[in-house]
Amino acid sequence: MTVSAPKWTPRRERTPVSLAASAAVRPVLEAPRRPARVLAVFPAGAYLEVRTEREPSVLAVVTGGGTRLPNAVLLAVPLPSLSVGEEAVVGDGGIELGPLSLRVRRWWDPAAPPGPVDPVRLAHAAALLRPDGTQGLAGNGAVDLLADSCAGGWLLGALSAAEQLVGLGPGLTPSGDDVLAGLLVTLRHLGRGAGAERALWLADWLAATVTYDARTRTTPISATLLHCAAQGAACPEVLGVLRGLAGRTPLAPALARLRRLGHTSGADLAQGVAIGVDAVLAMAAPASRDGTGHDARHGARGAA
Repeated sequence: MTVSAPKWTPRRERTPVSLAASAAVRPVLEAPRRPARVLAVFPAGAYLEVRTEREPSVLAVVTGGGTRLPNAVLLAVPLPSLSVGEEAVVGDGGIELGPLSLRVRRWWDPAAPPGPVDPVRLAHAAALLRPDGTQGLAGNGAVDLLADSCAGGWLLGALSAAEQLVGLGPGLTPSGDDVLAGLLVTLRHLGRGAGAERALWLADWLAATVTYDARTRTTPISATLLHCAAQGAACPEVLGVLRGLAGRTPLAPALARLRRLGHTSGADLAQGVAIGVDAVLAMAAPASRDGTGHDARHGARGAA
């Protein structure tokens, strides 16, 4: 009997490339190596879904022309030819993807706070945030309920509206998720900057609600972005608008850059920011408080 020797398969040689990565994806990048797959491919980037229970579970691998999402790693070389479903490996400080061996050499903060916020200045700047009609859910009742409930301090209404909005709309990042992401980041940063502790309290409740079962209710990439937003992490275009609202940079050009993102994603994120600003202003205004810290205009609803 002749036993043939096992066929030898040479190890694939990969080109080493340095990465800059968002600190939001540090937990999954520095975890032990795990298999991943290419979820989607675009001219300026690709999404990788990692087989892990931790978040973020989707990484955006982008080149200089791509949007620097809060779950992104930045390539300084052209994106290699990839196919949806192609296998990859993520962990131990890097990514094995196609012909590339990507290693993280630099981190950036996708949740950099805008600093102190003057409510009077914020109120004047808020006028620029009026919806321009390009939102994917313009006129939607759940969005209106979310806005009214957040500004009025009605927790039950805000949570009910958020439940309705998770996963609502077409595309990789449905409009409902984009509105919620813009709202969460705004409550976190401007609430802290304005000293509106109740805005942070609301952000905690909303974050727990929208991330609890996001993986089963929306797309993988959108679920990851909701988890990032829950921690205050966002793309530079959103953070630029928050800095503009805080008076650190000009607001109008930052808002224009945000609204240009995607088909409706930028406009939807801006709508979430606007809802958040109204909520922060309501919660930061001492005149609107009763003795318990609730919005006196809405009575017991603030404690619901």
